[in-house]
Amino acid sequence: MSAPIIVSALFGPADHAWLDALRRQHYPAERNRLAAHLTLFHHLPPSLEGELRSRLLAETRGCGMPKAELSGLIDLGGGVAFRIHSLALEAIRARLAEAFFGSLTPQDGAGWRPHVTIQNKVDPPVARALLDQLGTNFRPRPVTIAGLAAYYYRGGPWELIARYPFR
Repeated sequence: MSAPIIVSALFGPADHAWLDALRRQHYPAERNRLAAHLTLFHHLPPSLEGELRSRLLAETRGCGMPKAELSGLIDLGGGVAFRIHSLALEAIRARLAEAFFGSLTPQDGAGWRPHVTIQNKVDPPVARALLDQLGTNFRPRPVTIAGLAAYYYRGGPWELIARYPFR
């Protein structure tokens, strides 16, 4: 059975642990089916799997980790996310988007707003309180992008296809 493919960036272990702990603490438990993640593409056709594998390998093999930082907070109305800034990761995503242009969904073709959601689907006052709490001491900080990954989406937690680590 075919399933759409999701592509995400992988955080380094320490950053992943920190972001995921925040997500587990603030995301409604009954809705939190995934670990903290940075999605590059939400829905690629499964027919692209072979080419996608080749392109992800080419983007990561022998390449150093792209510089990235948590650059701010995003108010999602009913949640909170961290904005991610990485020119190198944006360039990788742009090359992939160009390669798959005719196959992108409207969501994936509309541009990319890199972020990590740590809270969603809560009442707006709850989200505003977390935004205020996190904003009090927020300072931009580096975040490690350790690789890229592809997953099948079959309606529940993502099913790993492959990981592609940076050098």
